[in-house]
Amino acid sequence: MSHERRGNSDEWYTPGYIFEALGCEFDLDVASPRDLTHISVPAKSFISTNSLEIHWNGFIWMNPPYGDKKVKAAWLDKFFKHANGIALMPDRTSTQWWQEASQRSDVILLVNKKISFVKADGTLGKEP
Repeated sequence: MSHERRGNSDEWYTPGYIFEALGCEFDLDVASPRDLTHISVPAKSFISTNSLEIHWNGFIWMNPPYGDKKVKAAWLDKFFKHANGIALMPDRTSTQWWQEASQRSDVILLVNKKISFVKADGTLGKEP
């Protein structure tokens, strides 16, 4: 998704510098907000509703809603079945869902500092 959950909102978007560092273009953002005004995902197509129920195609970007472990597990299960993309997930390395995902991953990259996500209004959130 273009966002992570903080507090009561899922509307925290991935900042552009993440995509600049990755240096790639995606066919599909599978967890995009409806309003694309403040997102910087370099994708050709966007899914904003019912993503877990519809077919994904191509090279995907996934930064899903961060809800509870069942939510993460559902998104990750579909991601691994699709088997072509990059997922941005929290680094909760001691959790069962993370351990299972790490064993199914081809590559895991960890950031060297917390990411300041972009708020729904386009302003940069504070360091967590």
